[in-house]
Amino acid sequence: MAGRLAGKVAVITGAASGIGRGTVELFVREGAKVVGADLQDDKGARMAEELGDAFRYIRCDVTSEADIKAAIDLAVSTWGRIDALYNNAGTGGAMETAEDVTAEGFDSVMHLHIRAALFGMKYAVPHMKAAGGGSIISTASVAGLQNGFGPILYSIAKAGIVHMTKVAAAQLGPHNIRVNAICPGLIATAIFGTSLGLGRQAADTTVDAIAKSAGSAQPIPRGGLPADIAEAALYLASDGSGFVTGHALVVDGGITVGPTGGEAFAPIMQAMGIDMDALAALQPGKA
Repeated sequence: MAGRLAGKVAVITGAASGIGRGTVELFVREGAKVVGADLQDDKGARMAEELGDAFRYIRCDVTSEADIKAAIDLAVSTWGRIDALYNNAGTGGAMETAEDVTAEGFDSVMHLHIRAALFGMKYAVPHMKAAGGGSIISTASVAGLQNGFGPILYSIAKAGIVHMTKVAAAQLGPHNIRVNAICPGLIATAIFGTSLGLGRQAADTTVDAIAKSAGSAQPIPRGGLPADIAEAALYLASDGSGFVTGHALVVDGGITVGPTGGEAFAPIMQAMGIDMDALAALQPGKA
């Protein structure tokens, strides 16, 4: 059924690539007006040309409170309201262990994920209250649910998003504002490449290989795609999920009930042409 977001206005962070871009395109197809927030201005400009009047791009560093507020304000000043906020921006983080973490690394990861999502809520909620309700969605991860799917700081941050979702859902439910999270599994995006230190352009070239290989790491024998997460976000943003709040929706092809830990990621690393022994030797404390 088309038009599931007809008349609704959404703000999506991390909107210019991967899961964010897939979600923007689906939301627009389903009738929403969307503000896409990102730092990839070239991609954002092309999206604005392709999507037309239903889309606005804004440069936004989600570690900046002022930038987050500006993205929310743009939606309200352009279309008079905000019905859905998707806190999606994030990166995979460095492959550190507990003994390797730094204060700077901790602050960077927590600000990018937890702080950004919380301040997104802060600035969206007053407008949602005025409109009589809304939906807030944040990208968490299977790494926030169990061990073995990410480095320690990233995993802590994603677990924090899951719990923050529950607390905020309890606080905002009386205002008809629903708060949910999505926990992706192995989704074919550039996040794996960037977490290994590849530049954005180089990381983009690894996506096809990830999509082809990821199916061997989980019960459903295909790689996860941004469209899979976009469909979950569409459900949570739509009225069809009107009785769903405080939920962490797992979209992972069954990986959390299948292979775990390093075994799950090995096929992806190999598909990216990474020598696993060489990678292990580069990790802090392994030399």
